[in-house]
Amino acid sequence: MYQDFLPVAIFIVLGIILLVAPLIIQALISPRFNKGGDKLDIYECGETPEGSAWVQFNIRFYIIALIFIIFDVEVVFLFPWAVVFKEIGFLAFVEVMLFLSILIVGFIYVWMKGDLDWVKMKLKYASGRYAHLKTEEKG
Repeated sequence: MYQDFLPVAIFIVLGIILLVAPLIIQALISPRFNKGGDKLDIYECGETPEGSAWVQFNIRFYIIALIFIIFDVEVVFLFPWAVVFKEIGFLAFVEVMLFLSILIVGFIYVWMKGDLDWVKMKLKYASGRYAHLKTEEKG
């Protein structure tokens, strides 16, 4: 009965080893002295950084990226279906059309909401530096 737990025990031990081994290796090969100066500078793709790393980005960058990831990952599901399309028949075709229609409805929703617009020219309450932009009419 206990031999059934042997793979679980091996997996736990292997997990602990893979967790602890990099920490031990890092402690052995890392420099112990001269940890100042150039070693503490930020390194970004071989370029010297300019300005602070705490720059606020517009939320549109994240919204567009998330929308891209959502639709990109969903489209990946179509490749296995396309490979075996002839073998799986008409029911699979109907299921994929339902899947694509859900994706299209989601895309239309995002488009109509205006989340794909890089610069939104209509604001609900334009004030301050946005006062010169058009505001949405209250309906």
